[in-house]
Amino acid sequence: MKHNQLGKCLLCGTDGVEQFLDLGSTALANKFLSKEELSTPEPKYPLKVGFCHACGHVQLIDLVPPQAMFDHYLYISSASDTLKNHLWDLSDEILRRYELGPDDLVIDIGCNDATLLHGFKRYGVRTVGVDPAQNLAELTSQNGIERCTALFNAGTAKQIVSKWGQASIITATNTFPHIQDLQDFIHGIKTVLRPGGVFVIEMHYLLDLVEQVAFDTIYHEHVSYWALGPMKRLFENNGMRIVDAERLPLHHGQLRVFVKHDGEGEIHPRVAAILEQERICGLDRFETHQRLAQKAMVIKEDLHRMLTKLRKEGKWVVGYGAPAKGNTLLSFLEIGPELLEYIADRSPLKQGLYTPGMHIPVVPAEQLLPDQPDYVLLLAWNFVDEIVAQQQEYLRRGGKFIIPVPEVRIL
Repeated sequence: MKHNQLGKCLLCGTDGVEQFLDLGSTALANKFLSKEELSTPEPKYPLKVGFCHACGHVQLIDLVPPQAMFDHYLYISSASDTLKNHLWDLSDEILRRYELGPDDLVIDIGCNDATLLHGFKRYGVRTVGVDPAQNLAELTSQNGIERCTALFNAGTAKQIVSKWGQASIITATNTFPHIQDLQDFIHGIKTVLRPGGVFVIEMHYLLDLVEQVAFDTIYHEHVSYWALGPMKRLFENNGMRIVDAERLPLHHGQLRVFVKHDGEGEIHPRVAAILEQERICGLDRFETHQRLAQKAMVIKEDLHRMLTKLRKEGKWVVGYGAPAKGNTLLSFLEIGPELLEYIADRSPLKQGLYTPGMHIPVVPAEQLLPDQPDYVLLLAWNFVDEIVAQQQEYLRRGGKFIIPVPEVRIL
């Protein structure tokens, strides 16, 4: 399948995007393979990141068609207790803040398995999920949550309003970085969001990515890496405005943003505070992102050296967690089954399959204790606290976790 090499910034449309990081040519991070598929050609695409000198936006240089990534999707929100609890807390906060009732409609874009909408459903508000993944639609077909199985854009927005009406709240958690046509998407938001309504976004935060050297967060689905400054410019250029923002600890660093129609709502002082912090930390400078690329190379060398040494010493090393981000790390570091025998994961959708690109088998998380490997590379390092709590017996028996970022260390 072809990819689209961008000549322009997704946000401002200028030609000022300069590459600072090349993670090589990689397979799609969520396209896990069956045993039969291992013998067939596997599409790979360039994974390069650039900085726009005109507006400060950070984005991929090459785009993959959304249908190739999202029509069949193996990541489910409910596989992580931490994420499920976070999403239900988000529904609690929104309900309290905006005093929603049974006549209010909440629309979740990129609703996945509807974990967040289940949180809203507890309060009796109307809910609709929007998501193109055909396989995940089956997970919500019997639970009373209505669903539009399509990509959200200006066209589908009109269909949603025609069928369900306008929304009091629109949410997009870990979806906004996926959007390739930003102006079209925001036009759709303006169509669906009623006057006085709020668009609530959560996403990985560029400042945390840079500070933690979280280069594994970069993969083809995430076409944009958001800071608040460029996002503010985007919404203001399209008739909306950011009224509040806050940093979150989830995934070791996210940003939550509240957006309203232009002229509505008071702007919270937190917005200016975060913008100032971004300026102090140099997110608007190309050199900051060049340093990120340099640190990523150090991690690549250190981790590969450690794993190679452990294997030569006869140590048994496996992985834990098979998130999309893990596949960026494995591909960039060139870690295959010769260094990592298997990866344990809690998601039944991934068990029995093989990782894209490096073809490491994925097994149930329960296999860890009977095997008791010497070391476990924690690919889902953003959930380290949850995983350590779940695997206390493995640690008690002498097992050790390897944490890959922001620097390689043994836990």
